[in-house]
Amino acid sequence: QVQLVESGGGSVQTGDSLRLSCAASRRTFGTYSMGWFRQAPGQEREFVAAASWSGSNTWVADSLKGRFTISVDNALNTVYLQMNNLRPEDTAVYYCAADIEKWFCEARWGTLSYWGQGTQVTVST
Repeated sequence: QVQLVESGGGSVQTGDSLRLSCAASRRTFGTYSMGWFRQAPGQEREFVAAASWSGSNTWVADSLKGRFTISVDNALNTVYLQMNNLRPEDTAVYYCAADIEKWFCEARWGTLSYWGQGTQVTVST
């Protein structure tokens, strides 16, 4: 069983930056890829970014490229989401997920096995 714990959310203003962290309870790297998703009120959960266990392969949603970056720290079993130039439309609960890379590559979000509890990000004008 893998437990994922997100942190780093908060309330910021437009143009600010935040870095979210997702720590895995045991070593996932070498086995699982990690990803970030977000869900705004009344909306479906959407893909944000993902990274292979080595960090050599990363994917970022097209609409977020240039502002969001994903990275991994194998030694700490942690994946990060750096969010820059935040906008009010980035307001959402951000979730971390883990599973084999195949599901991320195929965009099979409903198949992902492990999810964190989420961390709230609120961006005000």
